[in-house]
Amino acid sequence: MPQFAANLALMYNEHAFLDRFAAAAADGFRGVEFLFPYDFSAVDIRARLDAANLTQVLFNAPPGDWAAGERGIASLPGREEEFRCGFDLALEYAGVLGNRRVHVMAGLLQPGVERARQREVYLSNLAHAARVAAGAGMTVLIEPINPRDMPGYFLNHQAEAHAIRHEIGAANIMVQCDLYHCQIVEGDLAATLRRDIAGIGHIQIAGVPQRHEPDIGEINYPYLFELMDELGYAGWVGCEYRPRGDTSAGLEWLRAWRRQRE
Repeated sequence: MPQFAANLALMYNEHAFLDRFAAAAADGFRGVEFLFPYDFSAVDIRARLDAANLTQVLFNAPPGDWAAGERGIASLPGREEEFRCGFDLALEYAGVLGNRRVHVMAGLLQPGVERARQREVYLSNLAHAARVAAGAGMTVLIEPINPRDMPGYFLNHQAEAHAIRHEIGAANIMVQCDLYHCQIVEGDLAATLRRDIAGIGHIQIAGVPQRHEPDIGEINYPYLFELMDELGYAGWVGCEYRPRGDTSAGLEWLRAWRRQRE
């Protein structure tokens, strides 16, 4: 049975951020993820994790100026030193929070910069991150994101992400497969999971097209959950969706799934 993690950046917005950990645990989650921890001290977050008996599964390295529209800096020429310092900070947080995976956002295509140049910077930064992370026993994740939600994002396709992973050749670089993004860009989810499962380090889910609970929309998630088991996927499945209403009330899909598997 998949291990589900609540995404506290999108879920439980009825609560202040630090109160979302207890709310997720009360609904039966044993793992959590979120976008960024940097507005809070790692010690304070760890205290909430411990109090709720939760595992920190994943968060993102610093993305640049998020409020100004930046969506990562790993592929941006001239920002290499900023990227490295930010990744070091991410590893510091991960060391306190106990998670073993950090997602590195590629960033947006830059006007006047050739894509080949951004790819060169991206691979160089990822290779550096992999070397540093290996020393801490950490995995670096890269994620294709659909261009409807994030126009101009550098990385959109699963096959391209896996090609980059192979080109770098580091065992601790893996792909974060968000089935919501994958369905919008390319579909064929079951075949994609079968093809790529060995290189997938984390899976995320949401309903398509509105990014609500996974019990509504065009994806048959119960079928895919069974497939994950069939393929031997032992990682976490992050619930990165926007609840239609109250988060806890919207978890009937998960309660029904758990009842089915008892």
